[in-house]
Amino acid sequence: MTSPATELRLVVSNVPDDAAASTIARALVDECLAACVNVLGACRSVYRWQGAVESADEITLLVKTTRARHDECVRRLAALHPYDVPEIVTLAPEAVWPSYAQWAIDETAPSAGA
Repeated sequence: MTSPATELRLVVSNVPDDAAASTIARALVDECLAACVNVLGACRSVYRWQGAVESADEITLLVKTTRARHDECVRRLAALHPYDVPEIVTLAPEAVWPSYAQWAIDETAPSAGA
């Protein structure tokens, strides 16, 4: 039997502005695809795009979801994301506080928003 802690997934994504961050965060939580989305402050990203080194101010999202809801969460994030190539990176945490993991599982259950 797996523990609740092994069920949590952390999805990291950067978006161009507060409006995109708010729209995505609200949709993922409203649709019970994420238990929580942290919208972090602005960061500067430096990256190579189409052969040139670019930089942009972005907003980082930390999306807490579960293994069971991960695929649907990522598909929805990609659909809402304004970039042609959205940054969507999933981490499977090695350790999670058990009660937090259980809360995330409960909040992403299909019946959670009912």
